[in-house]
Amino acid sequence: MQIHGFAKLTLLDYPGRIAATVFTGGCNFRCPFCHNAVLVLDPNAQPLIPEDEVLRELESRKNKLEGVCITGGEPTLCRDLPEFIEKVRALGLLVKLDSNGTAPDMIAGLIDRGLIDHIAMDIKSSPEGYSKAVGLRDMSMDNIFRSVDLIMQSGIEYEFRTTVVDGIHTPDDFKKIGVWIKGAKAYFLQQYKDSGDLISPQGLSSPSKETLEKYREILLPYIPNTSIRGTD
Repeated sequence: MQIHGFAKLTLLDYPGRIAATVFTGGCNFRCPFCHNAVLVLDPNAQPLIPEDEVLRELESRKNKLEGVCITGGEPTLCRDLPEFIEKVRALGLLVKLDSNGTAPDMIAGLIDRGLIDHIAMDIKSSPEGYSKAVGLRDMSMDNIFRSVDLIMQSGIEYEFRTTVVDGIHTPDDFKKIGVWIKGAKAYFLQQYKDSGDLISPQGLSSPSKETLEKYREILLPYIPNTSIRGTD
């Protein structure tokens, strides 16, 4: 698998677990606020870490780790993702997948085969605002809708999350998101921050805590388990 980043320890990427994080390269979105721009636009500019090297490191730390978070980029673009996850699970580690939801068939296959224990899917915006949020014109929402439905019906641990950006999102977006994913187990609003490695930061800014709380209040009637994280 094309691995372009590896964090040996994280207490944040896999909620409630001591984990390592694997970063894949490449993405089919061009979200202007993406904080891993180099992994999206030019993954080959980053060193390619041999899969065997990552697996050896995980094996050496399997008594200290509980799981592995696989993120990106967009991991579901890797055709050999299932085979890599099988090797990780053979070490006795749990697996969390971060995804943008554009590959519902891949996600369904991973769930059906019992290969993932937790999935986090980004909800980029309301359906009407998706194209702007992901930097694409006239994108179809069909795969996004399919992924949301199968995740909510999967029975595994999951969360949805939105990176909130002034210049991208409006209060109406969050009312529409609430109606869309009503009853979700967990939904997080994350504060956009300029990482210095963005795709197109012009016109974007970080929302205030007050703005995030206002959006949370809009969402609560639809998704009572809505939380804010990652604020200053």
